Amino acid sequence: MEYIKNFERLVAIMNELREKCPWDKKQTIQTLRSMTIEETYELADAITEEDWQEIKEELGNILLHIVFYARIATEQNRFTLNDVLETICNKLIIRHPHIYGDTIVNDDEDVKRNWEKIKLSEGKSSVLSGVPVSLPAVVKAARIQEKAKQVGFEWKNAEDVWLKVEEEMTELHEAVKNQNPKAVEDEFGDVLFSLVNYARFLNIDAENALEQTNKKFIQRFTRMEMIAKEEGKNLYDMSLEEMDAIWNIVKKENKIA
Repeated sequence: MEYIKNFERLVAIMNELREKCPWDKKQTIQTLRSMTIEETYELADAITEEDWQEIKEELGNILLHIVFYARIATEQNRFTLNDVLETICNKLIIRHPHIYGDTIVNDDEDVKRNWEKIKLSEGKSSVLSGVPVSLPAVVKAARIQEKAKQVGFEWKNAEDVWLKVEEEMTELHEAVKNQNPKAVEDEFGDVLFSLVNYARFLNIDAENALEQTNKKFIQRFTRMEMIAKEEGKNLYDMSLEEMDAIWNIVKKENKIA
């Protein structure tokens, strides 16, 4: 098949680069780590923008990194690329007993619950042990909540979650009134955690929603800077009221667009 031919070609290119290119020969799993993280975020950006051409390119970059790590592992007699492929194939079969066994599921929630049960049977010490420590906090909060849900530790409906949000906000206001910095930080974290939970019940990706807002703010702010410049003004010399007036113009432009 065509993709097998191209995959073998990628592996051959990687092997040649590792043997002949000074830069590629120098790389280790530690030096690749930060670049892999960067490539993952670039893929995330492309997905947020639904830029399929960019998604295709970033997937290729990540695939290259996978092959690169496997090549280094082979050199150190740790494992081979074939070991990686065999491991993920075996894992998928074991964790989908409703496809490759006689387990019966009713929906995707049953699938996720079974997945977590199987992970625990494989030796995981906790339902939450699979959450990466270095995940961004908003993403991590959502993953923690999703995993807790699989054992039934979950609110019944969105209304109850919203009541929890309001409760946490009240506690935050109290901490602010009492001028207790540590309590303020703790309660602010609780508010964020509860809002991420509420987002799940609304079927919203909290991380993506926040990133969309970040992008919207950047677009509006840079447009505000441009309008001010066209009027011969500098934001540093303008009052908040003057900037807000331009901001409202920009918001109207966005609505028209």
